[in-house]
Amino acid sequence: MLNLKNKKAGIPRRDFLAKSSLFTLGTITGLNSKTLLGANNPFMIAPKGAEIAKLAIYPPIGISRVGNSKKYFFAPEIPGIPSIPIDGFKDGNRKVKKQAQRFRIYAFDKKGRVIKEITQGKDKITWSVKVANAKAAWFGFNNPLDMGKFAPALPGKRRNDFFVGKEREALEIAPEEVSISGISINKEGVDERFKMDGTFWKYPNENKVSLGDVRTDDKGRLIVMPADGISNSAMKQNSIDNFADNDGWYDDWADGYVKAKVTLAEGAEVEVESAWIACCGPDFAPEVPPFITMYDVVRDVMVNGKKQPLEEKPKGKLSFKEEIFPFFKRLGLMEWTSAAANLREGWIETKDFLNDAFIEQLADPSAANKPLRDKVFSQFRSPDDYKFYKEEKDFDEKIKYKIPYMLGSGVNYDFSPAHWFTMPDLQYWILEQWSEGNFENDYNIKSKVDETQKFEDIPLDQQPMALTRSALEPLSGGAFHPGVELTWPLRQQAIFSDTEPYRIKVGNREHLYEQVEHLGLLLTPEAVFEGAERSTTQSGESYTYYNLSENSPIGPQNPGDLTRWLGLPWQPDAFSCQMVLYDNDFPNATWWPALLPINVLPEYAYEQLQRDDLDDESKLKFFNDRVTWTRGVNGTGYHVEGSYMDGLKRMVSLWAHMGFVIKRPRPTNLSDFLKKNIPKEIFVETGRGSMDLLTNDQPNKGLEPNKVKKKD
Repeated sequence: MLNLKNKKAGIPRRDFLAKSSLFTLGTITGLNSKTLLGANNPFMIAPKGAEIAKLAIYPPIGISRVGNSKKYFFAPEIPGIPSIPIDGFKDGNRKVKKQAQRFRIYAFDKKGRVIKEITQGKDKITWSVKVANAKAAWFGFNNPLDMGKFAPALPGKRRNDFFVGKEREALEIAPEEVSISGISINKEGVDERFKMDGTFWKYPNENKVSLGDVRTDDKGRLIVMPADGISNSAMKQNSIDNFADNDGWYDDWADGYVKAKVTLAEGAEVEVESAWIACCGPDFAPEVPPFITMYDVVRDVMVNGKKQPLEEKPKGKLSFKEEIFPFFKRLGLMEWTSAAANLREGWIETKDFLNDAFIEQLADPSAANKPLRDKVFSQFRSPDDYKFYKEEKDFDEKIKYKIPYMLGSGVNYDFSPAHWFTMPDLQYWILEQWSEGNFENDYNIKSKVDETQKFEDIPLDQQPMALTRSALEPLSGGAFHPGVELTWPLRQQAIFSDTEPYRIKVGNREHLYEQVEHLGLLLTPEAVFEGAERSTTQSGESYTYYNLSENSPIGPQNPGDLTRWLGLPWQPDAFSCQMVLYDNDFPNATWWPALLPINVLPEYAYEQLQRDDLDDESKLKFFNDRVTWTRGVNGTGYHVEGSYMDGLKRMVSLWAHMGFVIKRPRPTNLSDFLKKNIPKEIFVETGRGSMDLLTNDQPNKGLEPNKVKKKD
């Protein structure tokens, strides 16, 4: 056996999974466990008896989500299959369940082949986790700092700048590192030894803040539990007055490293490649994937990184099912959360991306079908728009009404291409290959494949990459203004390992205030990218920087570094970034409709479809009813002002009352006419609570007509 302590072996730099798909498999076509990740999976099974050369934690970046319930469910672990709790996302007390992230350790031989998963037993695992919330100790948000001339960065001043020097330590919620080892430890989450608790503020008192806790499962795997989603002010009568920057306030999002030491059965102690955990808000439409996911964004960085690409572009003809179809499917599913998408045919010349016949046309690579592909391809906003940028209204009009009709990271620059959402280079290149017919038609809507429902059904060598994708695919890959879960630093190669794809570099900074003092009173691109080289081409809407100063915040990351860029507290931004009204009735531009819905089919309307005493015309009216997801947040009742600022303030208390958009079956009692006009699967807003902060009544209490009437 090798002396494994301090030994590192890099994974071969091959195509690190040329699959950008969410809903490619599983819930769309069925998930075939034999071909889960396809031929481009970088791992293989090691031969029997292979010696362990390296251990690594997966997923490299894990995601937990806050909830104010004690109940929880696990983050997705199978690509394309969202985690849906059997009894819903809320408990019996109408509280939101937490999403916990589970981490696993895999052993590899010197050629990077998978030997086994390491679990607690003959092998002993000790996990260590350190997270922090550094939002209040960081700088305020204006716009991303990596966009150059397309959206010149506006300097941001320090949050809580009346704290100076070492005093700013009081603004960091920074629990001590927590360690855990064993099987089913802290199962109920009540053991104080495993809580990640810190403090905030100092005048007149410190506020104790929980950032969650750690546990282990029945195999000794690590479970990182998020906090409750609480936001509060340390100062009395300190009202919310901004969507992203509010002095005196704190929330309980967090991020930080996950480390482990393993003592193998043979007695060798092995250091393990670390991972990262980041906590964010709930996904209120978990079965509607983002058009561009965070996995897409990071994959683009891995492929197009200018310092050292860690992944190659897909070679040969692309798979329509795995590389191309997901974009169209995501656009189609967005109709359940956005009126602009639901009525897309009213403002752009296209067909329904959920229509099977249309998808089969798009899957045809023949030369005869190229005019259709070219027409559809031309309707996507292109990264090349940046090359022909002109500060003119006509230029803006040319790129404005493209798909998706979503805002970009540089929204505060009216005539910049960054005002509108643009795909990363890699994903646009994939669509370009599709338009040229460089793909295989492997799509068959009628095919039936055995569906993988358990993680254990995934072949061992495909499990590490399955975890990598599953964690990042549900996250929105833009716009980053500031971002709804994680944000723009993830499109910078400098924060990632130079040898390990998708793995965050871990820093050794002692105190954040030291970095803040180095950066100065205002956060500027010049300070952030001090001494950096810049790539000569932009990736999508941003530039890639590398060889930065060791003091740059875009480099090795410390606990709290990823989430510090986001809104403080998180709830006002969730309310603020819905749709933006321009001087036109339709369509309305949106931000993140796959996570924070805009327009939804309410549950009361779905219930009317099940009635036997309504005629088809009435049922169709209810089916076509769409309401605003945030209705009532900015006020209910008589003579309510209902202002934007009211919404920012009230969302701090009402976030857990918001409804989740969940897939429901079409009612079985519909006529043949309605079955032709209503799809088999309907996405319905469920579990919505009262927006009345005084009474907390159910929103539909007392409405007699909404009771479902069926024949005896």
